[in-house]
Amino acid sequence: MIKIIADSTCDLSQEIIEKYHISIAPLTINIEGKLYRDRIDIKPNDFYNMMEELDKEPTTAMPSPTEYLNVIKKATQDGYNEILCICMSSGTSGAYQSAVIAKDYFFDENPESSVNIHVVDSKCMSHGSGWLLLKSARLREQGSTFEEIIRFNETYKTNVKHFLSVDDLDHLTKSGRLSNTSAFIGKILKIKPIMTMKQGKGAIVAKERGIKKVFKHYVDNFVDRIDKEITDFIIIGYTSDRTRAENLKNKIMKETDFLGEIFIMQMGVAVGTHVGLGAVSMYFVEKEHKKDSLLINEVHGLIEKKNELFEKIKIKK
Repeated sequence: MIKIIADSTCDLSQEIIEKYHISIAPLTINIEGKLYRDRIDIKPNDFYNMMEELDKEPTTAMPSPTEYLNVIKKATQDGYNEILCICMSSGTSGAYQSAVIAKDYFFDENPESSVNIHVVDSKCMSHGSGWLLLKSARLREQGSTFEEIIRFNETYKTNVKHFLSVDDLDHLTKSGRLSNTSAFIGKILKIKPIMTMKQGKGAIVAKERGIKKVFKHYVDNFVDRIDKEITDFIIIGYTSDRTRAENLKNKIMKETDFLGEIFIMQMGVAVGTHVGLGAVSMYFVEKEHKKDSLLINEVHGLIEKKNELFEKIKIKK
């Protein structure tokens, strides 16, 4: 039997976690000196309601090797002999390293065990690793072997496309989830930055004025990049404003030919600590590693404006 394990930054809904029996190693959040386990001791909405009133920036701590070890032990006690652990990117947290250490601890304590454990460095954040987890659970349900599910994750993990827009870059800058250069550019431009994951870390790849243009960027790139054979569902994430997520879902349904499922899921406290209020995100699998950078998107934007102007001139003639 295959057991699937994750850390709490996967941000999957409780419904999905329970349906597919996914075990979670929670991150710990320090809020003004008090420690909370993500989604256990504090719920996302409670946190977002208090966020603006906090005097100090909350901090997060990765799951310890002991947390992972306890989850692994419980899985083996329940009869699982194949364990897949999908962690947030090693470029943003030490959770992956903790899981690997826990795996080593388990075999130190159980040298004769025949249990097979594989730990995936997803190179993803939030619903990016959540996308891989949900896909893995469905592959398991469809009868895929442990080796086939591992191969899928290691093959496609860097093809999971992330789009994240935030209202305030301060949280990402202070936590180190965004490079200083990217943060500086975003603040100087005073616009809504759009981020993705590059080499396991967050980076600004576009800038737009207003949420409508942000969503246009999301949808245009989705149509251009999507791997239709792999992407049978999309995950849209949000922190404090579900209406934004609903609007994005409606736009995808109206303006694209995508017929798969579109999930809307709230980001948890650990992720919300770093991205802040008003964040909205989107995740799917892209066909290939297409270049995506602020410079490339700026050039494309200029070309688009030039073409629009050219069309207007032609009409006047």
